[in-house]
Amino acid sequence: MSVRRVVPNIRTSPETMEANRDFYGLLGLEEVMNHGWIMTLASTSEPSAQASFMTSDATAPVPPDMSVEVDDVDAAHAAMRESGAEIVYPLRDEEWGVRRFFVRDPNGRVVNVLGHR
Repeated sequence: MSVRRVVPNIRTSPETMEANRDFYGLLGLEEVMNHGWIMTLASTSEPSAQASFMTSDATAPVPPDMSVEVDDVDAAHAAMRESGAEIVYPLRDEEWGVRRFFVRDPNGRVVNVLGHR
């Protein structure tokens, strides 16, 4: 299993989504995804350099603090379960094209582990 990207998920309010896009745009990040409740900005020169801004999570009970995209989400899920890590949100396929689960790290942070279908 390998990591494809790691993205911080910054909690924000609906009122500041546009301000975040404008502010980080000054640093060279442009909007590459926007579902209304989550917006992802990426570098124009290095597309894997990203930050997401999230008001809530559309289906999960808690918003994650970061996202880690892996090439085999099922293997990552199995490794986390075998380690005894707390699975916060079960492995499932989401309607927007990702397979994901949430796990709590040793610091109490919630990590969204995902793979694109």
